[in-house]
Amino acid sequence: MKFFPESALVQLEYEKVKTLLAGYCKTEYAKDRAAKLRIHTRKDFIDLELSQSHEYKNILQAGLYFPNDFVLNLSRELKLLSIPGAVLTGEQFLHIRKLAENTGSIFRWFDNERRVAYPALTRVIEHTYFEKNISVLIDAVLDESGNVKDSASSELANIRMNLFRKRNELRRIFDRMVTKLNKLGYLADIEESFINGRRVLAVFAEQKRMIKGILHGESDSRRTTFIEPEETTSLNNDIFSLENEERKEVYKILRQLTQHLSAYAPLLTTYHEVAGLFDFICAKAKWAVEMGGNHPLVHDKAHIHLIQAYHPLLLIYNKHSGKPTIPVNLTLNDKQRILVISGPNAGGKTVTLKTVGLLQLMLQSGLLVPVHPDSEMGIFKQIMIHIGDTQSLEFELSTYSSHLKNMKHFMENANGKTLFFIDELGSGSDPNLGGAFAEVIMEELAHKHSFGIVTTHYLNLKVMANKVPGIINGAMQFDEKNLLPLYKLVVGKPGSSYTFSIAERIGLEKRLIEKARTLVDEDHFTLDKLLNRTEQDLQKIDLEKKELFHLLKENERLKKEMQQVLDKEKHSQEIERLKHQNKISEDKFNYLKDMERRLKAMVIEWRRAEDKDKVVTMIHALLFNTREKMVVDKQQKKMIEKFIEVGGEIQIGDKVRMQQNRQVGIVKEIRGKKAVLQVGVMPITVDLKDVVIVIDKDPEQINA
Repeated sequence: MKFFPESALVQLEYEKVKTLLAGYCKTEYAKDRAAKLRIHTRKDFIDLELSQSHEYKNILQAGLYFPNDFVLNLSRELKLLSIPGAVLTGEQFLHIRKLAENTGSIFRWFDNERRVAYPALTRVIEHTYFEKNISVLIDAVLDESGNVKDSASSELANIRMNLFRKRNELRRIFDRMVTKLNKLGYLADIEESFINGRRVLAVFAEQKRMIKGILHGESDSRRTTFIEPEETTSLNNDIFSLENEERKEVYKILRQLTQHLSAYAPLLTTYHEVAGLFDFICAKAKWAVEMGGNHPLVHDKAHIHLIQAYHPLLLIYNKHSGKPTIPVNLTLNDKQRILVISGPNAGGKTVTLKTVGLLQLMLQSGLLVPVHPDSEMGIFKQIMIHIGDTQSLEFELSTYSSHLKNMKHFMENANGKTLFFIDELGSGSDPNLGGAFAEVIMEELAHKHSFGIVTTHYLNLKVMANKVPGIINGAMQFDEKNLLPLYKLVVGKPGSSYTFSIAERIGLEKRLIEKARTLVDEDHFTLDKLLNRTEQDLQKIDLEKKELFHLLKENERLKKEMQQVLDKEKHSQEIERLKHQNKISEDKFNYLKDMERRLKAMVIEWRRAEDKDKVVTMIHALLFNTREKMVVDKQQKKMIEKFIEVGGEIQIGDKVRMQQNRQVGIVKEIRGKKAVLQVGVMPITVDLKDVVIVIDKDPEQINA
């Protein structure tokens, strides 16, 4: 990506982002990647890095463990490993073993299921493989502390066995001598010590001639001398010689191990890069979690559609300070490429401009950005920026001269893949002349189809926006009642500079303000006042929309609560109906049980009674009542079978059947929701919902 001027990245605070990102890195590889963060212009590179950061962010937020704990810098060791004749130490081999184990853990973590779930992260290891033999070779030679094992070679095992024996013999002789000389009072408190790797006695200076041996030195106070007894000289010589042989054998073994592992130097270098790359991806994910970064949709064209976009540095600062941050919502596309932002000073125009620029740089660097996930961002190949006073003392250029020099570069080099930012276009010169040049610059940049954001106080630029194709207005809102900026961008309308309102805010005398008003061109003042009033009206409309939205949500909540009450009532009614139905069934059961009991009693009574006729009469009476009820039920069933239900709207003269008792009658009169039926000789009033229209069946069907 191309930048103009060279300080563009510094002005957009991109370097601060790189510094903060490096703070999340643990490995030197990741810190170096953060310091040299690349800004891509190829969509496939951007998509891959964004997807990797997004997948790692999901791992962090899900509380999953990713096994990348290796943080050592082994660049020197790996370089030595590939140099013929080089020898690594036991500690260095342990570090290499740890690197291999870390890689093995990563490969085991990426099982088949996770390779499908995290395809972008899988790309990191898809071109390498895990070699178990590296750890096997090291384990065959070194123990967990990095010391060469006795089993590394038969020569080393023999040397160490002899060393063990000689040291034991030396210890026995020394212990015997220390005990003897202590009884004689020749030894100092420390009794014995080691000098140059040889075991010596600590003898009082006045007694040194009483012991035969080699004098190795004396203490600083000269009260103690260190003597190697002649009885142990030969043993110390043997031990010294064996230790030298041990060192040579250990060096030989480590050199052989280095030669064996040198074949894996390229693979180990890849492992080192994999560990560093995962650390870098982890750092990007942690940075995204801290600032609320998300993965927007990326288009391979010039396009910006930001929803709830935040300046990351401002967001983190305000979060730590407990202050709210106002998000930005704006869209730049083929039809509206240039946004002209107007409004009061200190109202957030420059912050909005820097927010868009920094987010674009972060996205094309593969960093998740603090926007709503539904946001869409394109890819630009050139960024131009003009912010603040660019006066050059070296070239004796005034502010406006430097401004025009930059604008010349903009107009000559801008194209459809350019994203530019101009703060206070046309400032530094006569308002009328500067405004005229500003219009020309804007028209030329629009003609080049470049994308950008311009901040201004010039009235003519506010007027030309929305008239020239591709240029639209935007305004930073201002609370005129409390005389405070709201830092909220509204696209589609120009904004007032609130010059007089701000003057009132800082306490300027009213007479001076009124005098200034009289000096302003009437048309200019009227238009600014109109913009002021329009903005305040829009703010009121926004408040009313928020209140209406709140009321709609409250209405929806009440509607849900009412539905829950209705459902509960319906459920209660269903329970009551079932209870009533169960009560009827229970009554029938009790009736039959009672009949059984009474019949059994009568049978017993018939057996006992002498007057059988009397008992028979009682049974007859009981059975007669039951039969009578059965006859009634049978007749009612026949009545049902004689008619067919047809439904429809009930009219006077229709034949209807009542739902409860199944009786049939003729509708004589309709009174609202009730109907008067003629059933036999008796008129009956019922609800219309409790009756249904019926017609007579064909007599042949009834007989059948």
